[in-house]
Amino acid sequence: MSKGRIFLLMGKSTSGKDTIYRNLISDEDLHLKKVVPYTTRPQRSGETDGVQYFFKTEEEYLDLKASGRIIEERTYHTNYGEWRYFTADDGQIDLTKGDYLVIGTLESYCYIRDYFGKDSVVPLLIDVEAKIRLQRAMHREEKQENPRYDEMCRRFLADEEDFAEEKIADAGITRRFANNGRIGDCISNIRDRILEVESQ
Repeated sequence: MSKGRIFLLMGKSTSGKDTIYRNLISDEDLHLKKVVPYTTRPQRSGETDGVQYFFKTEEEYLDLKASGRIIEERTYHTNYGEWRYFTADDGQIDLTKGDYLVIGTLESYCYIRDYFGKDSVVPLLIDVEAKIRLQRAMHREEKQENPRYDEMCRRFLADEEDFAEEKIADAGITRRFANNGRIGDCISNIRDRILEVESQ
């Protein structure tokens, strides 16, 4: 059996990552396994611990870090304090047992690629026009019990920096998947790419 791969789905906020992820992970032809990431940010309405994320306290994060079990991490300095997102070496990923689908950032892609090896990690970068992302962000925030428009704006600007063109180029990513309104086409194109890699 060939060694498994990690398909890393990334994109700026409100690029459709969660919807695309749900479609791909439920596609039985792809045989993708889940990896649940960790965060210290507050749980949002409709989220379940252990599904979208493992929600941890700052103390629990520090314990994992002290034990050397964090593969990659990034910290966002928000208007509500520091929010950490991270992937832990907790036994979820075993490349002898198949392929995995992970949601991450450009930075986390680089860390995971360096940790597991370039041949084991496949980047899937979703590209969305800025105007469409802003409209989606407003719509999502309006549905929250306590909308945080200031945080929405901070995240939008941070994403512009985190996914700057020179950083994408430095990471060696040349292929993108557009999601400017026809998400079905985007999912289909990503699905084709996964099947292409899995057949190699």
